Amino acid sequence: MSYNELRHLADSWGLVFLAAAFLTFIGWTFRKGAHVHHDRAANMIFDEDQDNG
Repeated sequence: MSYNELRHLADSWGLVFLAAAFLTFIGWTFRKGAHVHHDRAANMIFDEDQDNG
């Protein structure tokens, strides 16, 4: 595979892959029920139930 073929592959399919990954990550963040996990992660530092050593 030459440099130009590799560059063409990266320009076309690489862009498609990165766009699909970006949309997947955005969709995963805003999925139904995700707010429960986000709230738990945001308030985790205030939990006093766990022994930190």
